[in-house]
Amino acid sequence: MKDTEIIDLFWERDESAIQELRSKYFGYCYKIAWNLLENREDTEECLNDTWFAAWRQMPPHRPDVLSAFVGKITRGFAIDSFRKRQAAKRGVPHGDDVCGETEGLNFSYMVDEQMAEKELVRVIEVFLLKLREADRDIFIRRYWYLDSIKEIAKRHGVTEGCVKTNLCRNRKKLYRMLKQEVLI
Repeated sequence: MKDTEIIDLFWERDESAIQELRSKYFGYCYKIAWNLLENREDTEECLNDTWFAAWRQMPPHRPDVLSAFVGKITRGFAIDSFRKRQAAKRGVPHGDDVCGETEGLNFSYMVDEQMAEKELVRVIEVFLLKLREADRDIFIRRYWYLDSIKEIAKRHGVTEGCVKTNLCRNRKKLYRMLKQEVLI
């Protein structure tokens, strides 16, 4: 079924919309949640929350890209679940790695106090467009899909060290770009 048809089912409040959404995007959303949580029960709970949230948000929201819409919802629930586990001192090493890497950016004060969300999105989009295709894929795979370094290295046919170096360099580029945008 096409995405527009699934969205129409949501707008018609047809309960089959949830099943159609689940059928089409289960694997995609499962991978997003699994990459952070690495726990079947938590991942499945996250997906159930995703389907319900999609039901609550459509209408009034009509997404332009359904995959991005449900991916963002899934990612949000996965991050929330991860944080709850961290608070309970039951963390996952892979998740710790991703959080530790992005901690170095430390630009939250810039976003909260000096930069609107839309401006932040614009800066990140410009940053990603400036990257070579392979660098962009590595960056997105790590920080959006939360793929492990090992998975990314295998995908690109490079060493894990190469991926780590690539990510480090690009985090620094993003930080400089964000800092420059705020100071201007």
